[in-house]
Amino acid sequence: MPDADEPRPPQGDWLGTPFLRFERRGSIAVCRVDRPHRRNAMTPAMYFGVRYAVDHVNRTDDLAALVITGTGDIFIPGGDLGGDQEDSWADLAGLLHLDNVPFEALRNSAKPVVAAVNGFCAGGGLLIAMLADVAVVSSGATFQAPELLRGIADTGYAAYLPGQIGIPRARDMLLTARVIDAPTALDWGLVTRMVEPGRELDEAVEVAAQIVRTAPKARGVVKREINRGYERPDRMSMDESLFGPEALEGFHAFKERRNPDWVPKDLRTEGRL
Repeated sequence: MPDADEPRPPQGDWLGTPFLRFERRGSIAVCRVDRPHRRNAMTPAMYFGVRYAVDHVNRTDDLAALVITGTGDIFIPGGDLGGDQEDSWADLAGLLHLDNVPFEALRNSAKPVVAAVNGFCAGGGLLIAMLADVAVVSSGATFQAPELLRGIADTGYAAYLPGQIGIPRARDMLLTARVIDAPTALDWGLVTRMVEPGRELDEAVEVAAQIVRTAPKARGVVKREINRGYERPDRMSMDESLFGPEALEGFHAFKERRNPDWVPKDLRTEGRL
């Protein structure tokens, strides 16, 4: 058997990283993001591990649904721009695109996926919450899509968010990178259920149970029809952006705690955006 601390690919209930915990509550699985020393910032192995968790639940006969949650006051803030890939078992950083991240797997999962959003939810975390079948959020949660501040043209957001909250609100949220609170997210239709802090996981497990009680084949037909309401993201443009000069400058600006050089001098702020 490999050493418990040795980085290794996912297998069984092991998700390929010590920063994701896979728990079973009867037939409902819980994937918990648990990297508090980096405020749950996602490494490539963690993104892949969430994607694997979706596939693992779909392939496992005695599991019926998946709930994804975070720890403390953080759900998922997006990728770790600090570059500290302490759990790498492969060159996943060089392969970080839509085949390795969980977004399409969530959208197309035959078995239900529910997000239990316990706190700050941004970047890839917001996509996970949006593309889960239902998102249950703490009333203290906040939401942001900060990719344009980092020089990244996230075509997933551009494709999905207008269908979720409408074009004007999607423009406002994406082009300003504003942070919205849970009541606003509920009002906009970004999420559909809000509970008192600390109740989101139990409520999400109950919602997953409610979905599982519906007929699976008929549910799949309905889910495919609902998915038609989303546009398809332009993957080629996003790949070009991820490896382009603006994303590189955005990465360096974040690391150096400064504004990117595209910000006019009279509009720059102290520290990183």
